[in-house]
Amino acid sequence: MTVMKTLSKPALALAICLSALAGYVDVLGFIQLGGYFVSFMSGNSTRLAASFAEAGNYDALFILAIILVFVFGSMAGALISHFSTRFRRTIILCIVGALLSGASILSVFGLMHAAVILMVLAMSSENALFQRDGNVRVGLTYMTGTLVRVGQKIASSLLGIEHYGWVQPLLLWCGFISGGFLGAFMFSSVGLAGVGLAAAACFLMALTVYGRERRLKV
Repeated sequence: MTVMKTLSKPALALAICLSALAGYVDVLGFIQLGGYFVSFMSGNSTRLAASFAEAGNYDALFILAIILVFVFGSMAGALISHFSTRFRRTIILCIVGALLSGASILSVFGLMHAAVILMVLAMSSENALFQRDGNVRVGLTYMTGTLVRVGQKIASSLLGIEHYGWVQPLLLWCGFISGGFLGAFMFSSVGLAGVGLAAAACFLMALTVYGRERRLKV
């Protein structure tokens, strides 16, 4: 369950960067797979149901495999978050970066399906970065709940209850879309190998977060 609360400025900056990372990677995977997602499982679930009427069982099995890999990655990310202590965010970011690096290398050798599997694992694991007490405080790879939050907070603002609560979820959505635009541009230039840029960004974020986690226990 996603329970989004007001974030501190450093946490919000990290969340926006990670949403941009998710949008970037998801667009790369979407174009490579011809209409399937590596982070948006609601869309894949719809495609799974529709595939029985449209294309037959092979497509359904392929989509189901993506969904199962995503669930496994979410489970692994949650376990890592639970057993990690002071440097849990740094550890998760390094794992995500390593998975994306592996995906980039595999894509260079033409192993596209294997690369996509690593991308799915990376995106599902990423959501554990803001997990606390078994709940995901901020959804980084799916924007439906974020946009619902925008609408709800705008309603609260109109009612005079909470004036600027819609800003944070809107910034997350903007980050996701910005990352997606960059992902589309990179795919047109270098193809799926563009995921290497996401890996580099992830390691840079890990380095930044490490410095913060050395000073503060989060």
